[in-house]
Amino acid sequence: MSDSIKHECGIAFIRLLKPLSFYQKKYGTALYGLNKLYLLMEKQHNRGQDGAGIATIKLDVKPGHRYISRYRSMAQNAVADIFGYVHNKFVDIQNETPELMQDAEWLKQNVSFIGEVLLGHLRYGTHGQNSIENCHPFLRQNNWMTRNLVIAGNFNMTNVDELLEQLYELGQHPKEQADTVTVLEKIGHFLDDENQDLFDTYKKEGLSNVEITHKISDNLNIANILRRSAKTWDGGYAMSGIVGNGDAFFMRDPSGIRPAYYYQDDEIVVGASERPAIQTAFNIPFGEVKEVLPGHALIVKKDGTVSMEQFREPMEKRSCSFERIYFSRGSDAEIYTERKQLGKLLIDQILAAVKSDLKHTVFSFIPNTAEISFYGLVEGLHDHIRKIQKETLIGNQENLTDVELEELLSMTPRVEKLAIKDVKLRTFITADADRKEMVAHVYDTTYGVIKNDVDTLVAVDDSIVRGTTLRQSIIKIIDRLHPKKIIIVSSAPQIRYPDCYGIDMSKMGQFVAFEAAIQLLRERGMAHVIDEVYEKCKASLLLPKDQIINHVKEIYRPFKQEEISAQIAKIITPEETVAEVEVIYQTLDNLHVAIPNHKGDWYFSGNYPTPGGNKVVNKAFMNWKEGSNQRAY
Repeated sequence: MSDSIKHECGIAFIRLLKPLSFYQKKYGTALYGLNKLYLLMEKQHNRGQDGAGIATIKLDVKPGHRYISRYRSMAQNAVADIFGYVHNKFVDIQNETPELMQDAEWLKQNVSFIGEVLLGHLRYGTHGQNSIENCHPFLRQNNWMTRNLVIAGNFNMTNVDELLEQLYELGQHPKEQADTVTVLEKIGHFLDDENQDLFDTYKKEGLSNVEITHKISDNLNIANILRRSAKTWDGGYAMSGIVGNGDAFFMRDPSGIRPAYYYQDDEIVVGASERPAIQTAFNIPFGEVKEVLPGHALIVKKDGTVSMEQFREPMEKRSCSFERIYFSRGSDAEIYTERKQLGKLLIDQILAAVKSDLKHTVFSFIPNTAEISFYGLVEGLHDHIRKIQKETLIGNQENLTDVELEELLSMTPRVEKLAIKDVKLRTFITADADRKEMVAHVYDTTYGVIKNDVDTLVAVDDSIVRGTTLRQSIIKIIDRLHPKKIIIVSSAPQIRYPDCYGIDMSKMGQFVAFEAAIQLLRERGMAHVIDEVYEKCKASLLLPKDQIINHVKEIYRPFKQEEISAQIAKIITPEETVAEVEVIYQTLDNLHVAIPNHKGDWYFSGNYPTPGGNKVVNKAFMNWKEGSNQRAY
């Protein structure tokens, strides 16, 4: 992606189902769980660079001994910093009494972070300050083991105000207005309730407090706690939590918006935001890694019992397609295939734009995430050329001269690497003009492969959000090659609406497609539509959430996709550009052809999977119209 937007957060969860001595004997180290947690997090480092954190819980620890450990970091390489901190706890032991490194039980009793339940998180902050307090896992502490709660997740809730009000009604006073705090306190409240109900029940049976403590630990109903907690949540979420006694869960929203994968055998249960992380860390075949079902939670009890339990009625599955296009790593077998297909499905539009003149067209891509789609495009071009060759040979073979035959058989797409992403340049000078000049050089190019004023350059990007980098850098750089025409191709459709489920795309003014539509309305004497939409959005805030519709769709309704694309081309073209610039976008229909099992497309279509999404998009439009830079949810 040429424009930088923030990725989704990443989750890593491990539950060791055997005693630590088992892993010491089989794998040669009692640090097996920690080592695997490190791998899971490193293999998902693309999902968070604002910070990271881990928490571990030891099972069956005697009273008076620490059983929960947590460490968070905002270092530049937070994962390495965290595990460096943990590793240092073993340096002196290894140097002075190395035999103790072979004693799993001693290590568990005497060294922090050696536990059977492990949780890691990588953070990409979508809103708010970047501080250590914002890094997951979050911890809710209590002297009762079964009232302690650790939470880490990848989520945004659209109805934080409503959730906060519910907490106030319960008598709580959260310390800040944030969905992470409301989620933690909501689950924590019903965890307390469950504890109290069980305590009262066993107390009536005449059990001692010590006996009751063990009975509560054995009989906590995690699924029921989650059902009561998530009853009014509106958003996209995947989150993992651990209760102090060792009960754990990995849950996913009813629409399956956020990704959540897991694997289990008789040794481990592991969960993560991305399937390849599990495959790589544990050498697991593709087919053995499963998805957590929408509206369900994978629950691992302290005794090692594993179940998948429903906590909300599943809705139509609307998994985030942006995960497939951009966020998740392309090493997932399905995602790799989908991205290639996105490239192939652009062939017809591109051939029409270059008038099928492949001889004078050079194909390239904008690094780094568009590369896989580009491979698909090139495969499609080869298929197209083979079709031409076959049809020509079958229908006209006898009339071909040797020169024409040679030219036909030598047809191949001209593929070059032209846009090169350089190391990140730091702009020391603060003047705007100087900064823009520096930003223009974030990308470099390969000279000498374009025929001046003859060749058309087709450059594939995986998506275009703001168009800023295209305007300030990429088009300026490649225009120096003197192509006759530059065609920027997005393998994703036009991003028209904000996301409110985790991605850092929450403001209408950020989208070049929105800017293009507004310009067209004004240029064509239809500015009244803007005011009418504003009034409808304003009136919608008085309605119950489930009655609100997305009025912002009316901004785009008068225009065909090609009209908006043409206006975007004008917006992203620097004044001094010599070459003609055209922009081509993937169609919504072809998106669903390429990615049939992940139908979440609200940022393209405006069809939000939860009622809160419609409220957010209308509020985002109001904020834009009023000149407010506030978050819409």
